[in-house]
Amino acid sequence: MEKHNLQKIWQVVAFLACEGVLWVRLGDFGGSEFIGGRLTGKLFAMAELASMLFILAVLMTSFFPRIGAVIALAASLLCVPFYRYVIMPGPYRQIFRGQYSVPLGKPIVWNTWAALGMLSLTVVGALSVRGLLKLRG
Repeated sequence: MEKHNLQKIWQVVAFLACEGVLWVRLGDFGGSEFIGGRLTGKLFAMAELASMLFILAVLMTSFFPRIGAVIALAASLLCVPFYRYVIMPGPYRQIFRGQYSVPLGKPIVWNTWAALGMLSLTVVGALSVRGLLKLRG
């Protein structure tokens, strides 16, 4: 199998993994008041946009792998604040003061899906940058 095809396959698998984890996370928050908050609503909207961009990246990678990699990098960057808020709500509340409907239990909360999401974003970032550098020549 050609090296570029193998790179494309790994990219698509990683993009779909990010999409899957994000889909699970967004499904957990979609029906709650999380999406209506001043800060959390924007984080949710960014994550929804990232979800659509991951799908577009999967489609673009087959024909234009560099464009797919750039789209996936943008989607990854859009997801980071959402996952960080899920894991570390305390620092966000210190930075973005305001009234929150849910009291803060702990400043840092372990969430396996969010941690898996951050790991998948790291893999996508590495594969996308590698793909951009390899496909350059």
